[in-house]
Amino acid sequence: MPRTDTPARRRTGRATETDLEDLRRVAFGAAYRMLGSVTEAEDVAQEAMLRVAPVGMVDPAVVNPAAYTTTVATRIALDVLRSARVRRESYVGEWVPEPLVGDVVAAGAAGREAAAHAELADDLSTAFLVLLETLTPAERAAFLLHDVFGYPHRESAQVIGTTELAARQLASRARRRVAARRETEPEAQSAGTGADDPHAAELVRRFIAATEEGDVDALVALLAHDVSLTGDGGGKVPTGLAVSRPVSGDVAVAKLLSGFAKRGAPARLEAAVVNGGPGLLAYADESVGGGVIGAYSLQVAGGRITQIHGVINPEKLQHLAPLADLDAVAAVIRGAGHRRRAPQAPDGPPTPGA
Repeated sequence: MPRTDTPARRRTGRATETDLEDLRRVAFGAAYRMLGSVTEAEDVAQEAMLRVAPVGMVDPAVVNPAAYTTTVATRIALDVLRSARVRRESYVGEWVPEPLVGDVVAAGAAGREAAAHAELADDLSTAFLVLLETLTPAERAAFLLHDVFGYPHRESAQVIGTTELAARQLASRARRRVAARRETEPEAQSAGTGADDPHAAELVRRFIAATEEGDVDALVALLAHDVSLTGDGGGKVPTGLAVSRPVSGDVAVAKLLSGFAKRGAPARLEAAVVNGGPGLLAYADESVGGGVIGAYSLQVAGGRITQIHGVINPEKLQHLAPLADLDAVAAVIRGAGHRRRAPQAPDGPPTPGA
């Protein structure tokens, strides 16, 4: 374990505010990868820091504070994940992790070189976290500790509470399950962010323009033939706004996306970094009070968008507040639909009572 009482390797234990903030980020990064939840990861990070640096000091016997913080945060997150398993299994609709918006390097491990940015981003990508959700809590912990954080199986076992052999088997089984899903499900084959794709920024710009204009042909030109779109409303979104089941294929996805503009959705889109890669945020117009409607991560490969993951469940967007009034947004869309369907008199106004 990352602790020792060897006098020659002891530190003073005192930590600056910057040191403690770096460790808090390490704790958050470990917890977020385990849980896929920003709010739960924040809680875990807070609890971890109370254990790692009580009264603002790290135990002088801790040789590697970052590794020790990862250990503590992962152990706490594992308990949280185990207790939340039933709730997750009964989740309404598709599960997509709470979106991380902004620079994900802050959610990486302290001391990692800047050159590791892409690796950190892929570890935090929406597609990768969706794959991890198929694992048991113990498999997820063993896989992350060994394959992502570089822990020997012996130390992983101590965190999980099992034997070294069992930890090795858990990580191996998790690796096989992730690989198998990538082979059998096209939408899972590219679990990276696409952040390094030179076309990503331009693709997002054109994607936003085509979506807001409701241009099906322009959207098809930006999407991979087997593109998939998954939406997470959690059963808490008004009818007409949520995507109840995954949609696949460039034409089907393009028609779905263009439909929101054609139905008069009072919203605008802005490019953003979501889970370390290209993405966007949807905002309600000020006419309905403004606020965040949803966050969308885009996986990019070969100059095309291969996956879209959207989160519109307001409970998963609380950290991006203020949030939009989804009922008000839905009401405007319904009203526009009624006006389109209303019989038109010769002069143009809707028929009374329509």
